[in-house]
Amino acid sequence: MSYQKERKVAELAVQRATLLTKQVFHEKAKGTLSKDDKSPVTIGDFGAQALIIQAIRHNFPQDEIVGEEEASTLRENNDLTQQIWSLVKEARLDGAEAENELGGPLASTEQMLQAIDAGNSAGGAKGRIWALDPIDGTKGFLRGGQYAVCLALIEDGDVKVGVLGCPNLPVDDSAPLAADVGEHGTDEEGKGVLFAAVQGHGATSRPLSRGSLEPSQHINMKPVKDIKDATFCESVEAGHSSHGDQAAIAKKLGITKASVRMDSQAKYGSIARGAGDVYLRLPVSKTYQEKIWDHAAGDLIVREAGGQVTDSEGKRLDFSKGRTLAENKGVVAAPKAVHEQVLTAVMEVLGSN
Repeated sequence: MSYQKERKVAELAVQRATLLTKQVFHEKAKGTLSKDDKSPVTIGDFGAQALIIQAIRHNFPQDEIVGEEEASTLRENNDLTQQIWSLVKEARLDGAEAENELGGPLASTEQMLQAIDAGNSAGGAKGRIWALDPIDGTKGFLRGGQYAVCLALIEDGDVKVGVLGCPNLPVDDSAPLAADVGEHGTDEEGKGVLFAAVQGHGATSRPLSRGSLEPSQHINMKPVKDIKDATFCESVEAGHSSHGDQAAIAKKLGITKASVRMDSQAKYGSIARGAGDVYLRLPVSKTYQEKIWDHAAGDLIVREAGGQVTDSEGKRLDFSKGRTLAENKGVVAAPKAVHEQVLTAVMEVLGSN
């Protein structure tokens, strides 16, 4: 199977969802609310999930979906439901053909709630399962930094299609990562990129648009001749990845350049196109299990761009164990040629803790 229809539907669905997330960002999030007010994220999460699931159900009605949200709280909060519905009903792609391919606009609040609730799959090793994170990087979204709308198709435990919509990353694949990319993101002119990959067919990027898909180009990880020159990407939040261990690993590898910190799977997209080189997500707890929707799309995009992705023990990420990466600890993503060198340093530092 070439999965070309799945890829196109996924790219259009993510692109349409970013129209809603960008509107929420400008109208409700950016600079208008304190950082501990989560309501813009709630509105964006629910709205984007409804739009994407409706598109999947229209095109692939037998497929299961692992989504982050469910609608029980909305059914008890009509005010919040109506806020979300006012955005969802207006979120549509320019041009009838692209919009119709997704099944057109949702028809009612009840259809919206049913779509949100359809993301209730338990995941697993059998069948076709979509993993969806409607806003990955919620603090980045609120801060005006990086966030991503993430969608992946997993078939019999194997990721076949991955799509990331990153509204605040530069379109230009050759633009180096600025140190403040995690803080001062905007979706102004020249920003907004859609990454995609199909297993065995490479990875691409294209500008996000408001209608049909823009032309794409293939992306590849940048060759790293000397690991000392590599650019590390890591999470902004110390609660997500151990910054202290990351610094020790960089020192062991002779890397003196400061790490670039940003939220979300935008890190996977950034290293896949050579804007960065290495992404580490290091365990902060022995019991924490990563969610499959936080890694499925990015894992495939990096591997199809010529990279290698394992956990901190060198095992491939296993998306067949349900809603979490129950068998994995941490993430090490790097160009194939240097992955083993990076992994060795990771294992030495974590082993000495």
